[in-house]
This record gives sequence, C-alpha cells and structure tokens, in this order.
Amino acid sequence: MKELSESHDDPFAPHLAALVVLDDRGVVVGWNRRAQELLGHPDTAVIGRPAFEVLVDPRDLPAVTEAAAKCRRAGGWFGVLPLRHRDGQLVELGLRAHELSRGDRGREWFLAGALAGDVLEWQRDRAVLDGLYRQCPIGLVVHGPDQRILRVNRAIERFSGVPAADFRGMSTGRMLLSDDARKAVDRVRQVMQTGRPLVYSEQFVRLEQDPARERVALVSSFRMEDPSGRVLGVAEMIEDITDRHRAQRRLALLDQVGSRIGTTLDVAETARELAEVMVPHLADHASVDLLQAVTRGEEPTRAVAGPVVRLGTCGVGAQQPGPPHPEGEPVEFGPDTPQAGCLAEGRPVLEPVLPPDWVAAAGRQGAQAPDLGAHSLIVVPLAARGLVLGVMTLWRSRRPDAFETDDLTLAQELASRAAVAIDNARRFTQQQQTAFTLQSSLLPRAVPDQSAVEVALRYLPASAGPGLGGDWFDVIPLSGARVALVVGDVVGRGIHAAATMGRLRTAVHTLASLDLEPDEVLSRLDDLVNLLAVEQEAVGERPVGEQVVGATCLYAVYDPVSGRCSVARAGHPPPVVTAPDGQVALLDLPAGPPLGLGGLPFEARDIELAEGSLLSLYTNGIIGERHIDADVALTKLCAALARPAGALERTCQAVVDALVPSRPNDDVVLLIARTRTLPPESVASWRLPPEPASAGRARALTSAKLTEWGLEHLAFTTALVASELVTNVYRYAGGPATLRLIREQCLVCEVSDTSHTSPHLRHARTTDEGGRGLFLVAQMTERWGTRYTREGKTVWTEQPLTGTPV
Repeated sequence: MKELSESHDDPFAPHLAALVVLDDRGVVVGWNRRAQELLGHPDTAVIGRPAFEVLVDPRDLPAVTEAAAKCRRAGGWFGVLPLRHRDGQLVELGLRAHELSRGDRGREWFLAGALAGDVLEWQRDRAVLDGLYRQCPIGLVVHGPDQRILRVNRAIERFSGVPAADFRGMSTGRMLLSDDARKAVDRVRQVMQTGRPLVYSEQFVRLEQDPARERVALVSSFRMEDPSGRVLGVAEMIEDITDRHRAQRRLALLDQVGSRIGTTLDVAETARELAEVMVPHLADHASVDLLQAVTRGEEPTRAVAGPVVRLGTCGVGAQQPGPPHPEGEPVEFGPDTPQAGCLAEGRPVLEPVLPPDWVAAAGRQGAQAPDLGAHSLIVVPLAARGLVLGVMTLWRSRRPDAFETDDLTLAQELASRAAVAIDNARRFTQQQQTAFTLQSSLLPRAVPDQSAVEVALRYLPASAGPGLGGDWFDVIPLSGARVALVVGDVVGRGIHAAATMGRLRTAVHTLASLDLEPDEVLSRLDDLVNLLAVEQEAVGERPVGEQVVGATCLYAVYDPVSGRCSVARAGHPPPVVTAPDGQVALLDLPAGPPLGLGGLPFEARDIELAEGSLLSLYTNGIIGERHIDADVALTKLCAALARPAGALERTCQAVVDALVPSRPNDDVVLLIARTRTLPPESVASWRLPPEPASAGRARALTSAKLTEWGLEHLAFTTALVASELVTNVYRYAGGPATLRLIREQCLVCEVSDTSHTSPHLRHARTTDEGGRGLFLVAQMTERWGTRYTREGKTVWTEQPLTGTPV
C-alpha cells in the first residue's frame, strides 16, 4: 500500500472520472472526453444509442442487467462492471450511478466511472484513514500550524477518557501536567519548524484530571504538507506503553538487585544496598530492619517479631525528613503494626491507600513512618531457607500513584533475592565469628613477663570480606634469661587456617621448651606441616598430592647476656633491625623454603644487637596489600621504624597507621622488641677443670657470689645444685665444666660441658651409691632442663629470688 501522503485523489472527481448520462430507457445522452479516453468511443458514436448495445458485451449482459435493476430499485448503485472498448477489449471500470430527476421529462441516470484499479486503491486509502480514526489501537493526534488540535482518533479518546470532539481547537498539551505539557509542545514545535520526524520518543503522559496515574507513551511525529509544500500541521502517532515501561523498569530493577546487592559479605552493607536500590525506582522511602540475632550472625528463631535493628534506610528529596530511627539503632514495632505481623507470620502487607488518620491511629505507631505525607505502604518479609530474617518497608509520599499488586509482587521478588544475600552474609559472619573466637583463644592473651626485651605488638584480623587468616605471634621465655620471638602465617583463611595455626603454635612452644636452635625448630615444624598434609589427604579432605597445609615462619632467639640474636626464617619476610642511632636495615637472612615443602634445609644467622635496638617482626599483612608494591611497602616500613616515637607502643602504632588500611584484606601482625642487656654485675661465670675438687670449688664460688648479691637465703640450695651438676660433668662428660649464675627475675644456675649425653631423672634404689643428684636438683629448684648447642649441652635450673632458705 502506498503511503497516505502519496495516495491518489478521488477517482470519481469530475475532472478525473468518465461521465456518462443515460435516459430512462438506457440511451446515452451525455459523454465526456474522459469517457472517450477510457473506452475509445467518440461522443458522436455513442450519443443516441442504447448503452447496452454499444458498451456491453453480450456475455456480460446478465450481470449488467442485474446491476441496472438494483440501481432502479435503490435509486443508485456502486460497483465494478466490464465494459467494451471500441477495439473490442473489455475494460473493468468502477461505476457510481445516481438518479437525476428531470421533472416532466422523466428520469435520467448519471454515471461516473474510473479504472477499477484506481478505485480499489482509493478505497483502501479511505479504509486506512477511516481505520486510523475509528479502529486503530494506536493514538493519532493532528495538530494545526497554530499548534491547536484539529482531530484525534478514538484510541486517544480511550487513552485519555475525554471525548474526541472535546479535543478540537484545544492547544497542544492542554490536558497534561506542566512538565509533560512543556515537553509535548516543544516536540510539536521542533517537528513543525525543522520538518525532521521524531520516531519513538518516550513521553510521560500525566493528565491534570488524574495526576496520580502515571502513563508512558511512545510518540512518533511528522510534518504534514500539501503538494505545494505548504505546512498543514503535525501528526503524531501515540502508543500507550505504560505496561511495557513498568515491566522494563521492573526487569531493570531486578537486574540492579543482582549486580548491586550482595557485593560484600557484610550484613549491614547488604541491608543498606537493598534500601538504596528501592529508592526512587519503586518507593520514595525504604527501610530494612533485621532481627538482632541476624546482625550477630546467629540463626533466627521462627515466629519472632523482634527486637530488630534498622540497618538500611534511604529516601528521596533533600527536603524530606529523615527516618525517626537512624541506621544501626534498635526499633520496636507495636503488636498491631504491619511490620510486627509480617515478622511473626512471614506474610507481605499491602496498604495501597492509607487513611488520613493512619499516623495517629491507635496501635499503628505512626512514628515509624519516615514522612507524615506517606499515603501508601508495602511491608515484605526478608525470608531465606524458611526463616524470616527481617522486614523491608516501602513508602510512597512524593509519588502520587499508590502501590499496586504488581508492585507488591516485585517487592517480594526483590526481597527474596536480597534475603539470600543477607543470609549468606549472616552465615559468613557466623563463620567469621567462630573463626575469630577460635583464633583469639589460640593466640597469646598477654606478653609473658621476661627481662630480655621490651615488646609492643599489634594483631589486626582481616576484614569481614576476605575472611580471617592464620597469622600468629609468640613471645616465649627460654632458659638462661633468653627469649624466643616468633611470627608465622598459615596459608588459607577461616576456621581451617585458625585451627592449623593453633597446632603450629603449640608445636613451636613444645620445640622451644627443648631449647633447640632456630633452624632446628623450623626443620621440626616443616616435618609437622608435612605430617598434617598427609593426614588430610588420608581422610579425603583434598585430592592426593595437592598441598593442603602451608605456612611461613620466622623464629628468633635473643640472649640478653651476650647481646646476640639467632634468627632463621621459612619463606617469611625478613625482620627489620633499627639501631639505637636510628639506622634501619633489613636483616640479611637466607629466606628458606616455606613450611610444608619438605626436604630443604634452613639456615640460622647470628647477629650482635646493641642494647636499645629494635627488632621488628611482621607478617605479609603489613606489606602484602594488593594495591601496594612490596618493595614500596618495605621502604615505608623502614621509614616508619627509622623514626622511633619514643615509647615503643607509639612506634608500633605509627607503623600500623602508615601501612595498614582501615579494613585490611589480610591478618596483620607486627611485633617490635627493644633489646635489653643484663649488667655484667648480674652475671658470674667460672670454668672448672674435670677433677673431683671442682665440686667443692663450685660450692664455694656459688656461696660467695650469692652472699655478694644479697641472696644468702639461696646460698645453700644453689651451692648444692651447682655441686651436683659439676659432679655429673666430671663423672659422665669427661671434659671441663662452665658454671654460670644469672641474677634477673629469678636466679639461674647453669653448668655447661662438651658432651651431648642427655641426663635422666630417675629413682635410685637403696643399694645404689649414686643416681640421686638430678632427683635432688629437681626437688630443690622451681624448674630445670637441658639445652643443646653445637659445642655440647647446658643443664640449667631456676629458683625464685624470694625463695625460702633450705
């Protein structure tokens, strides 16, 4: 079909049609030039002759006769008939016949004819025009050059509820709200002036007579011109796409929920994300209230209506008052409120139109409403796995349209999706709290009392997002006034990492009690990690051959008597040493393989530390943030440690402030130890030859030194202990003995020799001449033990300085 702007003129118009006049007997009495052009007969050949004889083929005579009879009965006729051309061919013409009264001269018949094809095409064009105005479901508005409406079709009448006749002469946009009317006027003016059509332009159509009902139309506009180019106006095709627009908006909102809610495993953040998604797409105000148990990560109890905590709020408009309950504060819902019923029964509540006295109504607790102008309400439960976690409340105050059933369905779908994210965050919070509780119980509660170093430390667990790690630290007092400093990091996160950390920390304590060298401690730990891996593979926790346990560790032993520190590391970052003058350096220490690789050696290194030096141990959380280069972080760490802030605690905090973000992605451990040295007058040492007289000399030297130190009450006990230990050296070691006394928080008595034979505590029989020495030592001292070095062994004892004389 041709476009309407290209349609033919009326083929029956006088200047286009073949015109024929017949008298009442069917004789031709009139014949125009167009009739001659279409049928080939000049007027002289047909006037005065019967039309049936000249123009009708005998075979078509029955059809023509029937048409003539109908015309006589009805006084007129319209249809298509085949007529004979002068050359004998048949020409199909559309004919329109009308009766003409001649008074006394009787009747005549006026026939207008045109080619049947032109008539049919003109009829289709007329049918299209008629359909556009009467039957088309798409609205049609015709504007005149003065931007007044000339005509609208019935679809506009149905769309607006205004009779079509009332639109005639109305100015464009007259019935719309001001914002929508201005856009409509601008669009018509633009098309009128430029002649460029606008296709599929979305337009809000809110009528002044029904402002609460929001409609959306798809408008296509084009300019109308006559054949001479004169502008006749603008025609607009208007399609009501309100339902489609709402469906698209709901789909977009569902998509936003999927992309914006649950970005973190944090319950409060997820609740805030839900409230923000609701406004302004679905509501003017939104609040998300969760049961207190949920905020703590606990499993909610069925059919519990409170208490709740408001974790998410959002509202539109800078002038709108805020909610009466800010985020994070508890909220109490009265027993008759929709929220209480929703929590208890798990069923949504839709109140499309709130009564004017709703806020003041008894039992409603109108203070829960964020705006006294609220006129429509939805409350939906946040439920997952059959448990109600809280409620989401939606209000409308600025938008005039009320909530509908479709809005409730959408709110339920959004709440259902969000509830899954909230429940996941809750369960993650529960897991994190369990892991944190386990980790906290496994970490040292306080730094043990010792005199070798002053210690300041920071332990910061990872934020809730990535989960807790397996970092740990330890300060372990050793024999001989020494101290072990330990920092480690287990691979992985969560409860498994925390449990593994606890096992490794226990193992380190056990190995430290054996007074092993740092490299030997790491070797034993490496064996333990491999054993744990084998155990997990055996029970099928991970595929065989996949590393399931791994860790790094740094182990340092500092001796305040000699000022020496022995350090070894297993894949751990090197410690930082700050000299008393502020010079900072990373300790040049072999890296060693991480624990769990097995079969590779570890190497310890001894360094001299002046009194007042800082030895800083840390985990990857200090330097391992993804957005910071490790070398840059180490440089910043050294810079922070180069400017000690006086008190060790301030220095420790300064390092954390400089390098650790507010929400670290990994556990952070920082342990800074300031070295001390024992004064020479608190240490006494003698070398004794391997002879029987050395026992007596040991007693004499010990008694004299303790008298000098004012510890006469310990003289007898310590002299006896020293004598027994030196005697054992003479009997079983076969070499010289070194006797050393150390006065610090306790009295330490040590006897060293070149043998690696381990002494054993046993009960001597009554007939035995010996074997009672170590038994007496154990009974007369608070603690005793043996440590081994590359040169031999040392048997040591400890006694409290306030002990009672024996």
